[in-house]
Amino acid sequence: MTLSGRVVVVTGASRGIGRAAALALAKAGAHVLAIARKIDALEKLDDEIQTAGGTASLVPLDLKDFAGIDRIPAALYERWGKLDGLFGNAGILGPITPLTHMNPRAWDDLIAINLTANWRLLRALDPLLRKSDAGRVLFVSSGAAHFNRAYWGGYAITKAALEVLTFTYAAECNGTSVRANALNPGPTRTEMRAQAFPGEDPQTLPTPEEMTPLIVELLSPECTRNAELINFRP
Repeated sequence: MTLSGRVVVVTGASRGIGRAAALALAKAGAHVLAIARKIDALEKLDDEIQTAGGTASLVPLDLKDFAGIDRIPAALYERWGKLDGLFGNAGILGPITPLTHMNPRAWDDLIAINLTANWRLLRALDPLLRKSDAGRVLFVSSGAAHFNRAYWGGYAITKAALEVLTFTYAAECNGTSVRANALNPGPTRTEMRAQAFPGEDPQTLPTPEEMTPLIVELLSPECTRNAELINFRP
């Protein structure tokens, strides 16, 4: 599947699923706008993308910098006049703790990064997505949004809300060329998974690279799925 000539924004692009997706999208021909906080990790990703024959623009940004998010569309419009894809992958686990014990600052960080930042991205990038002949949006959710598991409330609540955000936006895009879906990666060999389950053997889990064909497919113009929660099955 080729994404030649497509422009795709990837958040959380410096590691894990975001990094694997950015590399796969670039290999498929897309120009990737890679967003992450750490410039050194972004530069390493850029080296790999160039080695693979792809291209990328690096955007060092903390997604709590909402004014920084609002500055992205102007640069996109000036260079490309459109945006073909948004892969909203960045997120934090937050503390695994009873809801009533959670520090208010930790709660605010979870809401800001897992939910508000993605709303701000949609708000900022929607006009450019609508200028594409096939704008595609894919947000990373989690099975935690549906498990109602004790002590996982902060993370689960933000992911459940992110799904509602995604599907509401998808409904509002009916009649346009924009499609929006949510992806549940399932257990995956990432740093966040190791943080949540420190006793688990990571070698028993699929790697982020294994799900990249699905990510590329869901961000391609050929994909017509809309308002779906898509579960990755290795």
